[in-house]
Amino acid sequence: MNKTVIIAEAGVNHNGDIQLAKQLIDVAADAGVDYVKFQTFKADKLVSKEAKQADYQLKNLGGNSIENSQYNMLKKLELTESMHVELLKYAKQKGVKFLSTGFDEDSIDFLEQLGIDLYKIPSGEITNFPYLQHIARKRKPIVISTGMATLGEIEEALSVLKGEGVDLDKVTVLHCNTDYPTKYEDVNLNAMLTIQQAFKVNIGYSDHTLGIEVPVAAVALGAKVIEKHFTLDRDLPGPDHKASLEPDELKAMVSAIRNIEKAINGDGRKEPTSSELKNKDLARKSLHVKVNLEVGDEIGLSDLEVKRPGSGISSMYIPRVVGRKVVKPLQAGEILDWSHIQ
Repeated sequence: MNKTVIIAEAGVNHNGDIQLAKQLIDVAADAGVDYVKFQTFKADKLVSKEAKQADYQLKNLGGNSIENSQYNMLKKLELTESMHVELLKYAKQKGVKFLSTGFDEDSIDFLEQLGIDLYKIPSGEITNFPYLQHIARKRKPIVISTGMATLGEIEEALSVLKGEGVDLDKVTVLHCNTDYPTKYEDVNLNAMLTIQQAFKVNIGYSDHTLGIEVPVAAVALGAKVIEKHFTLDRDLPGPDHKASLEPDELKAMVSAIRNIEKAINGDGRKEPTSSELKNKDLARKSLHVKVNLEVGDEIGLSDLEVKRPGSGISSMYIPRVVGRKVVKPLQAGEILDWSHIQ
């Protein structure tokens, strides 16, 4: 069975607290995800001090926003190198793979030293030419989000990766909408299929809606990777908590995805399964004799009725039964069998 890779996006929901980050790993491991993902960056390299916060960040941070600056917000959310090492070790102990999105070349090199087994390109870096080249040269599987991107921009990014020798079979392109939370009417899940048709790549979905329905639907449509933000508590301060799943919701999403995988894993042939054959005769109907009939009587349509069980002659054969003669006495209510007629 093809298993969907589920990435639980802790992101910056640790609020810069290593203990909170470990609790997030606990939740991810308990939910049964494949990866727990953080973010690796230095605010000084990621953003200028003049960059304003996004509207959703302003809304979610409220009075906690300092000078409405992305820099001040992100500076508090950095994970040190030693924190990364500690979290990697902790995740391994808990049986879940550690992953992080690096936002610059130095961060990517550090993650390479940690030995991560794939790279995640966030939506904001899809038009970052040197960054794309740098990741491509690591020669590892790549997952790339496409929030805010056009089909043309996705094509250009894939061209950069391919130009550096990346086998596109090792690239998974995630449809995504970069709004927190994303309104259901803005999801446009069919765009995921458009990406697949256009580039013949593995597809997935990075979800920012409030519920679990859309990622589950994405799996039913063929997503091979699902990424979803989660938190310990949506009421915690921070930019992303409000658009994240709480622990029980994350667990429910994983369970639903695993069930959907089983449901779509068939070979596509329409035929009875072994599990339902036992119900076939009970649910279907067959021909029953409506009146007493003697040997030699010719069966008329009014002599028959259609009832459960379906262990006798199917009513689909009425044209072949009417007009035939009875070879043994039959009682009203008896199931008609081919051995009863000539």
